[in-house]
Amino acid sequence: MARSSKPIVWLPFAAGGTLSAFLLPALIIVTGILVPLGLASGAFSYGTMRAFAASLIGKVILAGVILPCLWHGAHRLRMTLQDLFLRGEDGHRIAGALCYGIGAVLTLLCGAALLTVW
Repeated sequence: MARSSKPIVWLPFAAGGTLSAFLLPALIIVTGILVPLGLASGAFSYGTMRAFAASLIGKVILAGVILPCLWHGAHRLRMTLQDLFLRGEDGHRIAGALCYGIGAVLTLLCGAALLTVW
């Protein structure tokens, strides 16, 4: 049986899918609905959230939630482009370069944003 690198590639995709399915809806409800309505403002005030993002553990947690979701989205977008428009070997290369390139740029931007919060 030949060795494959698919488990290494599928790990960030699966992790991002799990986080996207379970954590993002909760984050959207809390930060997009409850906090603006004033129902959860104490623990989620700007100062508290900034202090969390400025701490080392906060940066690790935020990166651990955001980055797999970015790569999951990039892979999903690649598969959608291949299914709808970009077929053939050239289409697969173009879709991969485009989507994973965008994922890489967004990863760098996210890392820079997390590093600039002190």
